Amino acid sequence: MILFPAIDILDGQAVRLRLGKRETATVYGSPVEFAKKWTSLGAEFLHIVDLNAAFDGNSVNDDVIMGIKESVGVPVQLGGGFRSKERLEYCLDKIGIDKAVIGSMAVTDPDFFYAAAKRYGERIVCGIDERDGKVSIKGWTKSGDITPAELCKTVRDAGVTTIVYTDISRDGALTGANVEKTCELRRISGLNIIASGGVASLEDIRALKEKSIYGAILGKSLYTGAIDLKEALKLTGKSK
Repeated sequence: MILFPAIDILDGQAVRLRLGKRETATVYGSPVEFAKKWTSLGAEFLHIVDLNAAFDGNSVNDDVIMGIKESVGVPVQLGGGFRSKERLEYCLDKIGIDKAVIGSMAVTDPDFFYAAAKRYGERIVCGIDERDGKVSIKGWTKSGDITPAELCKTVRDAGVTTIVYTDISRDGALTGANVEKTCELRRISGLNIIASGGVASLEDIRALKEKSIYGAILGKSLYTGAIDLKEALKLTGKSK
């Protein structure tokens, strides 16, 4: 099981939101410094979200993202605002991001998503963000009118092998991971599922690991100290 420390970037700063709402942002500091911190503690992968791109469709954080990529020796996964071929190519080919998480466009422009998956293969990950039983899109501000299970099947047909599943009702709330739904999506799709939203304790990580879930994203729990990354990595057998 892979643990992905999350670095959410808003206006050049590492922040955490509650339930995906922009106005709830708590600022923690330099994204590059947090990238160095998490990797120094043993993280083997980082999960970055460009919140400006997710909310507005325009990134002001490319220099920061590039700084993270240049500062760490581990793969970097980036989500947020992949709404054009040009943006995708820039991040994957120029910045050198290892994997791109595409959410909204998997719903609103399947042709774009299929073309991306065909070109980049396993470098494309689908982000499935759920609120009230439906997939949310455009920075979690609108409903995509499709269920997570339906979208799983669609992106599987496109050749995608990995999904980041976020239960928005738990994101940033430290209320515990939605283990049941994460397992259900894996059973329905047969895909690798990365659990996101609400992972709050070592018990959450243990529960996901026992169910053989592919990975988990750790956000607010790391920034508040609710989870010690070294201890979490020991639990997954990935500690240095």
